[in-house]
Amino acid sequence: MPIITFRSSSTKDKRAYATAGDTSTILTVAKANGVQIPFECEEGECGSCLIRVEYPEGKPRMAIALTEREKAKLRELEKITEEQIRDAEVNDIAPPYRLACQFIAREEEVIIHYEVCAVEV
Repeated sequence: MPIITFRSSSTKDKRAYATAGDTSTILTVAKANGVQIPFECEEGECGSCLIRVEYPEGKPRMAIALTEREKAKLRELEKITEEQIRDAEVNDIAPPYRLACQFIAREEEVIIHYEVCAVEV
C-alpha cells in the first residue's frame, strides 16, 4: 500500500494511503484527501502541478514510467536531465521532480513537496 505524505512549508503534513494496485495519480489522491496541490490542465501540459518527490532513507525509489508529455514539460521547466530520464526508463529509478497529475505511486512510501494553492479547488 503506497503511503503518501504531503508536505508544504505553509501547512501541516498530511499522510494518505493509496490503494495497492490503484492507478490514481498523486493529484487525485491529494484532492481526495483535501490537499491543495495547484493544478490547471490535469493532462501534463501546463506544469502547474510540479512536485518534488522525496523518499525516506532506506526506502526503495520506484517510478511509474514518465509520460511523453511529462518528460517534455519537465525538460521545459529544467527539472529533469536526460540522465534522470534514462535512469527512470532503464533502471526504474524515480527522478526528483514529477507532475502530480501524471505520477502514480507504487508500493512505496513517498513525501510529496508542493506549494499550497492560493484559492481552494
